Amino acid sequence: MPTGTNAALVMAGFMPLCTVSAQRLATKPFSFRLTYIFSYNLFQFCGHTWILANTVARFLMFGQDALADTFYSVGFVMSLCQLLSVLELFHIADGIEKARLLPRFIQVMEKNLLLIMIIMLEELQSKPVVCVQLFFWNVLDLLRYPHELLCIMEEPSIAMLWTRYTLWIPLYILTVIVEAATIYQALPYVEQTASQSCALNSTTAPNSHLPVVLALYLPVLTLGASLTVGQLLQERHHHLEKWNRKRK
Repeated sequence: MPTGTNAALVMAGFMPLCTVSAQRLATKPFSFRLTYIFSYNLFQFCGHTWILANTVARFLMFGQDALADTFYSVGFVMSLCQLLSVLELFHIADGIEKARLLPRFIQVMEKNLLLIMIIMLEELQSKPVVCVQLFFWNVLDLLRYPHELLCIMEEPSIAMLWTRYTLWIPLYILTVIVEAATIYQALPYVEQTASQSCALNSTTAPNSHLPVVLALYLPVLTLGASLTVGQLLQERHHHLEKWNRKRK
């Protein structure tokens, strides 16, 4: 995937974890489910590491000029990672991953819907809010997937546990705020597209409702985020309590 400077940044970031993870995984009895979920989380970790390294490196090298085509540069890999994230719902339902289904469903759906909107609205892709959105999305995932890898190896640390279930929550709230800002900035472009479609062909009249649907999605996003935060707080309490019992 990455080349040059970006490749060096990425390799320095995830190669030590990959090496240690592979060694520990090799000591366990072979299990297709274990190998699959480990490979999935490792792929997501590598993909989001590359996206974040690419985004940060481009901004450091080109400054604000990088905003114009950052999404074009990382959009394909981001889309692939988010498309595959739908599998996490089946992981939880099947019991491969131990997590609450409702908050994960909300997180996966809101990210995929917003990503589809950004892909469809090319005018929106060069906006600074999209780069900020990508940054927060990838930071959240890079806090989660290393923890998942350590849990698969049954080697979780208190630092990773705290990061995953404490630091993750305020960052998720900030991410939802940025998502709302992205939707707000997308409204004029959606209204323009809807009006042009209706003017060209009356059969596309349903497009005129898209701005209303998008505006109504904002309170739905807020409600979903509130439910997710509540579920995450319960999950945090459960895991930290479980960790404290182990230490005793």
